[in-house]
Amino acid sequence: MPELNAPSRVVVVGDALIDVLRDSEASREFAGGAALNVAVGLAVLGVPTTLIAMVGDDADGVVLRSFLDQYGVQLIATPGPLGSSRAVSDRTDGEPRYFFNDAAKARRIEFGAAERAALAAAAVVVVSCFPFDDTAQTEAFAACVTDPEHRLVIDPNPRAGMLHDGPRFVRNFEALAARSLLVKVGDEDADLLYDSTLDELRERLVEGGAHTVLATAGRLGASVSFENNGLVSVPIAELDGPVIDTMGAGDATLAASVCTIVNDGVPQDSTAWKALLADAMLTAAATCRHEGALLRRP
Repeated sequence: MPELNAPSRVVVVGDALIDVLRDSEASREFAGGAALNVAVGLAVLGVPTTLIAMVGDDADGVVLRSFLDQYGVQLIATPGPLGSSRAVSDRTDGEPRYFFNDAAKARRIEFGAAERAALAAAAVVVVSCFPFDDTAQTEAFAACVTDPEHRLVIDPNPRAGMLHDGPRFVRNFEALAARSLLVKVGDEDADLLYDSTLDELRERLVEGGAHTVLATAGRLGASVSFENNGLVSVPIAELDGPVIDTMGAGDATLAASVCTIVNDGVPQDSTAWKALLADAMLTAAATCRHEGALLRRP
């Protein structure tokens, strides 16, 4: 268990990969992955953080380990038999198209003694971009997280190029969402997994038992539904300077929200939830004014 008066540690479970951004002018590489982005974002915000992810014993793995080290994120790595994951975002024709290497498509996480100990001791567990369509992995993860209603935060964050079984992903994700502290979903999740609107997805999750649902809608801002039919919404934050890259907006929103929960507790009324969302939107707006997904503060 954590030492008395020690800072609360968050454990993030999910993907770590190399993001390759291509446009008509150049190709650039960044350490990324939704779970890695959230873990590093929390560390930037001063929250002690551990990342559980698959990382290969290769040159990309060296980059990922070095990046996490730079920001003070502890890594518990599952070896990648096919190397480290890579995601290519091709923007040569305007809208980005995504491609994933074989390692990303075959991603897996082992839950051995070190992983179980870290998850047992965590104040909050965040899972993002996890292979919920792999039932064995999902059950192994769920078995490590006791008391999920008080400390499990879920962002399904599916990627079409890594999705093998959509209906199974939905079943396993929703089973955990119903027992979680907080579920974050976005409009792209609603479209890819459900072919529905974000409002419809939020209602479905609430009816399925999810206590609190944070929904992000890109330029339309964010909302949160909570117990006793509470619902608050905030617009995106307006900051000086152009929007450069929206890739890290959702991860920054999640990291900022978890940081508030760790430091101040779960909001208990509309005013507190609105303050959490407003701060998260400021963080997302600042992040979008830089290339890559590294969390920034205004």
